[in-house]
Amino acid sequence: MKILGISGSAREASTNTALLIAIKGFAPDGVEMQVFHSLHKLPVFSPDLEGELTPAPVNVFLRAVSECDALVISSPEYVRSIPGGLKNAIDWMVSRFEIVGKPIVMVHASHRGDDMLASLRVVLSTVSNNFIQGVYLRIPLVGKSLDEAGERLRLPEIESEIRSFWRDLMAETHSCTGAQT
Repeated sequence: MKILGISGSAREASTNTALLIAIKGFAPDGVEMQVFHSLHKLPVFSPDLEGELTPAPVNVFLRAVSECDALVISSPEYVRSIPGGLKNAIDWMVSRFEIVGKPIVMVHASHRGDDMLASLRVVLSTVSNNFIQGVYLRIPLVGKSLDEAGERLRLPEIESEIRSFWRDLMAETHSCTGAQT
């Protein structure tokens, strides 16, 4: 099974990316997780650039989405909303097939950001009929350096939450896949 983690942050030292990398480290046997944290390299969406004119970085991203079995999205909140880079990436997928039917879950590296999360839930449930609200992981890492975030993510109680997240994700992904066949 292939899982694609998408970081909605353009920041090099992103705690959202760190959270995805930590989650990847707990992937069950038989599960491969790739973390995509290059949304800032995607050009601004334009319907005029779809089809044969789709830019190469967008094709790389779309191929990663197409080849995965499920998506895990982790994103910061910018001005109480979805970061532009993440919204832009979703816009590139709206009139395409790559995300349709894919199980999608969210994780969050902050104790705040509920407005963005609510908006992202609406957007994700619009682009995929398999957005899974019940599988969610929130581990507050705001204000922590990557080293501090790494230390927190290695705490036994946090590791337990991550393992529980994986169990839920695998069960729901298998359920979605079974429903589609």
